[in-house]
Amino acid sequence: MATQSLYRRYRPRRFDELKGQDHVVRALRNAVINNREGQAYLFSGPRGTGKTSTARILAKVLNCEKLKDGEPCGKCSSCVSIDVGSSYDVLELDAASNNGVDNMRDLIERAALGNPGRHRVFILDEVHMLSKPAEAALLKTLEEPPEHVVFVLATTDPQKVSETIRSRTQHLQFHLLPMQELKDHVNWVVADAKLVISADAIDRVVKLGGGSVRDTLSALELAVASGGEVDEEISLDEFIEAFIDHDPGRALAAVGASVQFGADPRALTEDIVRNLRDLFLSLMAPELVQLPKERAEIVSDQARRMGASSVVRAIEVLGEMLIEIRHAPDARLLLEVSLVKLTRQNSSTDIAALMSRIERLEAGVVANRDPTGPMTRPVLVDSNTGRAKLGARATPLMVDNNIAPVVSSVATSAVASVAVSTSNPASEPASTLASVPDELANQKLGSTAVLSDDEIKRRWPDVVATQKPMVRALFSAMNIVDCRDGIVTLSAPSEMHITKSGDHLEAILSSLKTVAGKQIKFKFVVGESKRNRNIKQNSTELINEELEEPVDLSETTKAPKGARTSPIDELAKAFPGSRIIDDKK
Repeated sequence: MATQSLYRRYRPRRFDELKGQDHVVRALRNAVINNREGQAYLFSGPRGTGKTSTARILAKVLNCEKLKDGEPCGKCSSCVSIDVGSSYDVLELDAASNNGVDNMRDLIERAALGNPGRHRVFILDEVHMLSKPAEAALLKTLEEPPEHVVFVLATTDPQKVSETIRSRTQHLQFHLLPMQELKDHVNWVVADAKLVISADAIDRVVKLGGGSVRDTLSALELAVASGGEVDEEISLDEFIEAFIDHDPGRALAAVGASVQFGADPRALTEDIVRNLRDLFLSLMAPELVQLPKERAEIVSDQARRMGASSVVRAIEVLGEMLIEIRHAPDARLLLEVSLVKLTRQNSSTDIAALMSRIERLEAGVVANRDPTGPMTRPVLVDSNTGRAKLGARATPLMVDNNIAPVVSSVATSAVASVAVSTSNPASEPASTLASVPDELANQKLGSTAVLSDDEIKRRWPDVVATQKPMVRALFSAMNIVDCRDGIVTLSAPSEMHITKSGDHLEAILSSLKTVAGKQIKFKFVVGESKRNRNIKQNSTELINEELEEPVDLSETTKAPKGARTSPIDELAKAFPGSRIIDDKK
């Protein structure tokens, strides 16, 4: 007879045995105590977090003959029959294999029948895999079920469940367990089952479990069967760190070690992409990251160091590689080429690689100007759940308004360089891209020294160029006439222009003070605009060019003599047969 698996042997049978889901236990227990249990529940969360076990516990609670403080007794005939799977009060259906409309019609017919206990509980696992006709058939019964029927829908992907079904259920979300709580549970299982395993192996088992109780106990069982030790597999963090450090050797070594442990290149690539997805969600929507707290912090730090554009590019490159790998004669070689492409971005000419480099340069500039590193916004926390709000992950802040324009200008010029290099086969894209960091390094974002009046006049166009579009448009139309003793005289095209510019003085004065190292004042005078001056200058040059060549009177001809015709005569010639009527009569 086969030995019962650990995860089945230690499946929770009471609410107080459920690990890491206190919010779910509190909601269900209070509902039962106050006789306010719902008629339809939706349990969602990662695999192995106790969704089906909780549904069975709820079924026992609703039919227990000796209920006490919202907990089943576990000894009455109803509790025992539910534990052994022979109860007529509980019907479990796997929606993955019973996803047709006929299956739902059969379930609806059973819901109308009576049962021995107080409630009949229908547990639909993986409900997101129901077909559209099956969902439609279930919908009406789910909205108005018989009084003795309770539906419990379980899913690992609630986003795929139709909104009409979700709106008719009480949605309870299950979370992965924290590493320490999971480790304590494993130690208790090891002691209770009298298993022989080393402490280091327990740590690796907990890490392999990734917060899932079932996966952890399965890994523990395998470790015990292997003599109490766990093979040290290559962590996916090796690939992430290789991306961050741009170390192709480290990435290739990780591939070689993983293949030695028996990893399939395609499966390994899929694991890397899933890990990169966690990094992407950590940056964009941390509420969707389904990882233990400790692991989520590590992923968040990796995502911050890698950068959003690098993460997105890695997912795109490896995703395209997964499509090509089906026809590749050597899948490992294709993976290695893709990893080298991602870790040696200096040799890549695509726009995504370039933007990734610029993002790293921007982060480096901020870090150099602030010794404490990039500043971050505080994460907004939902007071109800205690978790970060959707989209509330901190993002890097600029410590100087001048940084963004400089990086933007470098990006524009660098992208243009790539376009030229791509269209001209004789050019060298690698050398063009390599010049971008030097250009950024040579940019002066500000100066702590006090500049002279002549230097302020010379830097004035740069100051205007860094302003917002409205401010830049207003002050670009002005000419700097003079700069003396900290007073800059500007010539504006009209009084109205001066009045409009007065609303934006604070922004440009602040930037000018940062550049000049001292307080600057403005003096406005009405004069010609740059546009009018350029038009006059161009007109003058054109006239001068026309007058440069003298006119030779000998080459001119005299008009022929003759009677001049009036406009009326010319009009009459244009319409033969017409006659002129004197309108004076």
